[in-house]
Amino acid sequence: MPGPIQSLERAASILRLLAGGERRLGLSDVASSLGLAKGTAHGILRTLQQEGFVEQDPATGRYQLGAELLRLGNSYLDVHELRARALVWTDDLARSSGEAAYLGVLHQQGVLVVHHVFRPDDSRQVLEVGAMQPLHSTALGKVLAAFDPVAHNEAAEGERAALTPRTVTGAAEFEETLALVRAQGWAADLEETWEGVASVAAPVYDRRRMPVGAVGVTGAVERVCEDGAVRPRLVASVRDCARAVSRDLGAGRF
Repeated sequence: MPGPIQSLERAASILRLLAGGERRLGLSDVASSLGLAKGTAHGILRTLQQEGFVEQDPATGRYQLGAELLRLGNSYLDVHELRARALVWTDDLARSSGEAAYLGVLHQQGVLVVHHVFRPDDSRQVLEVGAMQPLHSTALGKVLAAFDPVAHNEAAEGERAALTPRTVTGAAEFEETLALVRAQGWAADLEETWEGVASVAAPVYDRRRMPVGAVGVTGAVERVCEDGAVRPRLVASVRDCARAVSRDLGAGRF
């Protein structure tokens, strides 16, 4: 069985050190506290800084934990609470809409499906919990990109592959799409990711009024849409579900 990787152990030790005590430490403090050579400590700190896990005060040169580490920690907590709070509401959404319901969160450069409720019929379906969806083309992804600045940067700076002839790939057109999503409060995917499939999604907020995920339904375009647009009742059902989950997370009424 392979042993632990020393560089990762040292990086973890540095993060634990910065998480306690004075919180802000100089290079010499870090090196002496952990028994590392200054060059070794500096290399690890520089890598952690590049990844956003550590920040350096330009005036003092001291190091502290970075915002990316805090975001990852909050994401872990939010996902578990989010899924727990959404269970009943997404079950109701699938039942009332007649379509599969999904709950997604930002993960790396995509949308991670953390909960999936099957369409309430006898058709054969595959559980998609753990699946990744694109940020730029799916309804869940466009909601996150519209309301979450981190997701927006990932979608704007990443590759927007043309998955179908309807996929929006141009930067200006993509920003126009997100502006519309922000204005109306929900997003649609009309055969932009999979041909013959349409979806609609809305944002979920936590007690800080921060977007922590998106909830939506997906189904055959002929069921989800009417006259080339998402059926209004489905939009209303998805938005009601998103509001209910948000209220359970402490966001209140909005």
